[in-house]
Amino acid sequence: MDGQLLLALLLLLLGASGLRGQGPGGPEEEPLEEEKVPEEDGILVLNQRNLGLALRAHRTLLVQFYAPWCGHCKALAPEYSKAAALLAAESAEARLAKVDGPAEAELTKEFAVTEYPTLKFFRDGNRTHPEEYTGPKEADGMAEWLRRRVGPSAMRLADAEGAQALIDSRDVVVIGFFRDRQDEDVATFLALAQDALDMTFGLTDQPKLFEKFGVAKDTIVLFKKFDEGRADFPVDEELGLDQGDLSRFLLTHSMHLVTEFNSQTSPKIFAARILNHLLLFVNQTLAEHRELLEGFGEAAPPFRGQVLFVVVDVGASNAHVLQYFGLKAEEAPALRIINMETTKKYAPVGGGPLTAAAVATFCHAVLSGQVKPYLLSQDVPPDWDRRPVKTLVGKNFEQVAFDETKNVFVKFYAPWCTHCKAMAAAWEALAEKYKDHEDIVIAELDATANELEAFPVHGFPTLKYFPAGPGRKVIEYKSTRDVETFSKFLDNGGELPAEEPTEEPTAPFPDTPANASAEPKEEL
Repeated sequence: MDGQLLLALLLLLLGASGLRGQGPGGPEEEPLEEEKVPEEDGILVLNQRNLGLALRAHRTLLVQFYAPWCGHCKALAPEYSKAAALLAAESAEARLAKVDGPAEAELTKEFAVTEYPTLKFFRDGNRTHPEEYTGPKEADGMAEWLRRRVGPSAMRLADAEGAQALIDSRDVVVIGFFRDRQDEDVATFLALAQDALDMTFGLTDQPKLFEKFGVAKDTIVLFKKFDEGRADFPVDEELGLDQGDLSRFLLTHSMHLVTEFNSQTSPKIFAARILNHLLLFVNQTLAEHRELLEGFGEAAPPFRGQVLFVVVDVGASNAHVLQYFGLKAEEAPALRIINMETTKKYAPVGGGPLTAAAVATFCHAVLSGQVKPYLLSQDVPPDWDRRPVKTLVGKNFEQVAFDETKNVFVKFYAPWCTHCKAMAAAWEALAEKYKDHEDIVIAELDATANELEAFPVHGFPTLKYFPAGPGRKVIEYKSTRDVETFSKFLDNGGELPAEEPTEEPTAPFPDTPANASAEPKEEL
């Protein structure tokens, strides 16, 4: 037998021998069973090792970066689990996951996580460009946010029966009428629908639906079961559909002409982006107050988009709103307007019944600049200057702070502020130390009950120094809040020595339009 035949037989025997681990490229490892990602309450538990596996296994994944010590994360946990259960019950494609941030430092660095909780949405295994989650923090909202990213954000409507069924199904329904579904305006419409979770969206290109609903050209129509019943937003034929303009239109027209202020409606009121809010303070338990609501509503239609009409029941849990406007419950009924940008407040001049005509006249007067804003101020206490720390209010602030013979150091505080409470003893000790210095005044002002047009206060405590002499000079103090540093500042004429000052934290002003809807987070 020649050599070639022997070699062929040898190869044949080796192939049939069932030897394992050999291949044309050399030894191969035994295939390992694919690692499973652990779960807790239906939520995938991710780490550096298994994140890639999860991204390959699930086309859409919402990942929460949390810290075990974070209070906001603990509050979110039950809602996050409920959202996972809702999606699982409908066999949704989207999954929820979580990462222990402090334990997975590499992942928090990779995804630039700086505060907890942080949620990021991954699609199609794309690890480099996740979408920041900015949706609701309750279960139904989270689930709907994901549904609108996994599936269509607007229902395709082919006939009148389907369109009418959709309109009848919700209080507010938005339908986009587009001749060409491939037009880029359709993409703009669908992108907006992804995040407008409190509205239901439909989309059609059917001529018979254009005719049925009286639409002649590309238009977005908001159908609602209250007030005017319908509002149309025609698409500009030259400029196309602007998402910001459409968003403002939908937000404005999806709200009732008159909205009652409560914990459910307040987020939408603050988010309405309507510059002026008119508030009617009434006691809903009194018949004579309830009778005012009809006239209030009659005045509203001409001001839609300019003035948001809001009813505040002084008999409900709205004491903080009354305080913000300097009102007492027994002063109801009362009207107030607030400019949400400047936070300036306006009150009607003179009395008279609150009729529809009176409400309209007040609105016109404020919008045309005929009414001056008012500032809150407590009455001057009889003993305001008898303690080492002098008590200032809006009515005596100018007189004391800008006394040209005095150097006045003022603490602007809030009664509830923990930072203010922490420095209270040091402020009292400072006042005691300088009480015999005739040219130095240590004072404080409750900035939640007193407003100063020239000195808006946005954080607590705020410390300002008003040096003696002409010119109405003001120096803001931002260093360490202790008696020693305060003393150096005063003894040096409102300046600190050369060493670098250390700025301390402040608490933001609560219940104001600027931060009423801010999401709570904890920094790393």
